[in-house]
Amino acid sequence: MSSASSEMSSQPLLRVEGLRTWFPIKKGILRRTVGHVRAVDGVDLLLESGKTTALVGESGCGKTTVGRSILRLIEPSGGSVFFNGQDLLALNPGAETVTV
Repeated sequence: MSSASSEMSSQPLLRVEGLRTWFPIKKGILRRTVGHVRAVDGVDLLLESGKTTALVGESGCGKTTVGRSILRLIEPSGGSVFFNGQDLLALNPGAETVTV
């Protein structure tokens, strides 16, 4: 096995570090933000190619929000998401492709 393919296999398929998704609480006529609901706060996740991982928890604990934030269906408030070494959160929202 060449060093390039060896390096690629040791790299995780998906790496999530410190993922944070907060939703603003708005009140008043001017709809000012008075606080935040911390739906996801500080999630770290490592998925290796060829392995299966499960995200489990109680109803309402943020499992779906984690998935939607990773896919940017909901824009995360912070953290980083790397797919195959490519920073997904650095891509423009209209980016068409991700290098696989």
